Amino acid sequence: MTRTVKVKDAILEGMHSCMERDERVYVMGLGVPDPKGMFGTTLGLQETFGVERAFDIPTSENGMTGVAIGSALVGRRPILIHQRVEFALLAVEQMVNQAAKWHYMFGGRARVPLVVRLVVGRGWGQGAQHSQSLQSWFAHIPGLKVVLPATAADAKGLLIASIEDDNPVVFIEHRWLHETFGEVPEGHYSVPLGKARVAREGDAVTIVACSYMVLEALKAAEVLSAAGIEAEVVDLRTIAPYDHETVMTSVRKTGRLLVTDIDWKHAGFAAEVISRVVEEDLQALKAAPRRACVVDVPRPTSRALAPLCSPRARQLVDHVRELLELPPEAIPIPADLDPENLDAPNPEFKGPF
Repeated sequence: MTRTVKVKDAILEGMHSCMERDERVYVMGLGVPDPKGMFGTTLGLQETFGVERAFDIPTSENGMTGVAIGSALVGRRPILIHQRVEFALLAVEQMVNQAAKWHYMFGGRARVPLVVRLVVGRGWGQGAQHSQSLQSWFAHIPGLKVVLPATAADAKGLLIASIEDDNPVVFIEHRWLHETFGEVPEGHYSVPLGKARVAREGDAVTIVACSYMVLEALKAAEVLSAAGIEAEVVDLRTIAPYDHETVMTSVRKTGRLLVTDIDWKHAGFAAEVISRVVEEDLQALKAAPRRACVVDVPRPTSRALAPLCSPRARQLVDHVRELLELPPEAIPIPADLDPENLDAPNPEFKGPF
């Protein structure tokens, strides 16, 4: 049975279910027990499971990540939360050089069942130091799995799969998704890591996206459909492991590829997607593939400048039009396609997705 649930509540359900089923699971992070509960994703966990399984931590990201890794090595299953991805930069050595390596270095006998939840997302004047999306960094590291849910059902199912995985998972949440909603199954279930989903079927162009950009891609696909152009939207869900087969199947069907990301364009994961397609089957492409990513500059704080840095649905439509070699008038753009305040979520993006 399914119900309509917000992403933030789906995440909370996933953690609650795992903590209820397995006493080895615990959660820690700055703000876990505070009144806002990590954007609402940890509310009530301390009251239900006690201070030993849901607790705040000192502002010592590197040290506390080491504590989490150590506890994982001796049988616990920690969930470590950072309110911003940037805070995890202070713990990169522990994540990259310790958590990711132990299973390999000890011949598979050591396991680090650690989930690191990182929050990304721009807007409201956060500026260069609090609005980055660094998933490509972590996806580059063998031994780390990287998850970026876009829907409420996936947020719960992918988180449960991450918690039950025996090796470290970086679970990245875009905060513009927390208030969106969708149908979520009741009870305990998991969504396999490394399996993309076709969020919308089409035959004219493939739009590959992850996290928040799935919503922008779906919005762009609606505009294209009104003009008789059916775009297929592929939601990657995870980028390590990466489901190349689903992407390649779609590209062979459509012959055109647009990849959009919440990360910078230079050396971002969008380039990896395109490279794999070109290497495997260049002849499948009817046109040169394109990327719609964040402009390669530190994100400005100014609301006048910040919207110029990130792609929205309008830019995706323009890219598709150019891929199809169509004139501007061929695809009418609704006046209200993008919200007036481009430094905040599109108010239409509420759900279901």
